[in-house]
Amino acid sequence: MGTLVLLDLMGGVALLLWGLHMVHSGILRAFGPDLRRLLGKALGNRFNAFAAGLGLTALLQSSTATALLTSSFAAEGLLSLVTALAIMLGANVGTTLIVQVLSFNIAAVAPVLFVLGLVAFRVGPRSRIKDVGRVLIGLGLMLLSLHILLDTLAPAENAPGVRIVMSSITGDPVLCIVIAALVTWAVHSSVASVLLIMSLAYSQFISPYAALALVLGANLGSAINPVFEGAKRDDPASYRLPVGNLVNRVIGIALVLPFLGPIAEHMHAWQPDLARMTAAFHIAFNVGTAIIFIGLLDTVSRLLTRLLPDRVQEADPARPRYLDETALESPSLALADAGRETLRMGDLVEIMLRKVMAAMMSGDRALVDQVSKMDNIVDGLDEAIKLYVTKLMRGSLDESEGRRAMEIISFAINLEHIGDIIDKSLSELATKKIKRRFQFSPEGAEELAAFHKRTMDSLRIAFGVFMSGDANEARKLLVEKTALRNTELAAVERHLDRLREGRPETIETTSLHLDVLRDLRRIHSHICSVAYPVLDAAGEPHRRHEAETAALPAPGAASALPR
Repeated sequence: MGTLVLLDLMGGVALLLWGLHMVHSGILRAFGPDLRRLLGKALGNRFNAFAAGLGLTALLQSSTATALLTSSFAAEGLLSLVTALAIMLGANVGTTLIVQVLSFNIAAVAPVLFVLGLVAFRVGPRSRIKDVGRVLIGLGLMLLSLHILLDTLAPAENAPGVRIVMSSITGDPVLCIVIAALVTWAVHSSVASVLLIMSLAYSQFISPYAALALVLGANLGSAINPVFEGAKRDDPASYRLPVGNLVNRVIGIALVLPFLGPIAEHMHAWQPDLARMTAAFHIAFNVGTAIIFIGLLDTVSRLLTRLLPDRVQEADPARPRYLDETALESPSLALADAGRETLRMGDLVEIMLRKVMAAMMSGDRALVDQVSKMDNIVDGLDEAIKLYVTKLMRGSLDESEGRRAMEIISFAINLEHIGDIIDKSLSELATKKIKRRFQFSPEGAEELAAFHKRTMDSLRIAFGVFMSGDANEARKLLVEKTALRNTELAAVERHLDRLREGRPETIETTSLHLDVLRDLRRIHSHICSVAYPVLDAAGEPHRRHEAETAALPAPGAASALPR
């Protein structure tokens, strides 16, 4: 009998956690960018920040998620520490609201939520409606799990053995706090822990005093997770926000614990329903700590800054700047971050392309060395972007999100190929020219400079196409691809004419000149690859075939190319 009760209890808790997960993921998927903008509006003052944190966490039902998002904003320098701490005070209050709602007997609403959620999820015409359906189903699962927990605990209410075990475990308030903190840390949800405590209190398994002590532990446990998950071990400053939030909880618990007995007596007299009494204490504790600390945030911020100073070292250019692991639960945010990192990778490739041509024309060997170092950075970013997007694709993405993920990976791969062409081919050509002291003819140098400029211009257009998905700009790229191929053929013809004239500069640089043209044209082809997914999505898949056919050299022109 005891085993069955324990299994039912574990199943109810698991269902509660899954319901919370569905609500959390559904809200992030449906309103992720809007929530991030809401958090961005917290820049005004600490009271706006408090309201933003409260509203965000009331929707997400996870103060841990809010802490991780806020930590990423603070790490990017978009939020001051005082503002971030105020957001966390609001988050601590926001996570109590769903507990307050569920303290009422609304289990009968669960079937309605299931039906509405299923209809929205199955027949919703847009992704956001489907995600709202996910949220409704998650809320229904939470209500159902509470019903299961209460029905499971009811038969064991009069079992003397169970009461002895529970009283021995919950007799000491400090032990209650430790147990609840560990459970909350393990399940990553103070909401789930407090709802379980409410079920135990409602079924008379624990005393009012023990219930309030367990609630204090649940609040402590929810502040532990961000310390381990939201901070970077090699950056002490990243610990300021989670440590500040943890200190807030610890001090609040220390202030309340000595008076917990009288508080339990008065609250029980005021609210005989132990479940609702537990929920009321949960929100009162967090509101009280917010009132105490919101005026002390400047002092707390100074102390944290002194104890956890900024890391003194230069930023590692090879380290990704925008690949926020906490955004992976929200595909729209994660894809935006991956797009920003890919653009950063593209900026490095653009600098490499500019420097290698400058080295080619000026004979500056130091520029060649810089290009080689930058290629290593580009290779590292390519690997990081592909790994990040692959992690994202392990979850459930809708059609447009999946298409965007593949576009990002494809463009990153093409940028990495461009970097390799620059480093492995153009840099070697530049080194060869510098070492042998070759000089291009004035006409040849002008042709290469013009060809290089058009390639650079196309690269900048490609960045815009990658971010905007503009089909008109994509068409321009493919038109330019054809035109540049014709320009290459014309440049080769002019070079051969100079060669036939026997000009000394042309004779000694003929191989270099043709190889540079070839490599720039190869780079341009990789640049134009960003246009194909955009035109495919616009319903113009034929454009790729037409562009490639038009780009083929004419039979007569092909015969003129050197073998």
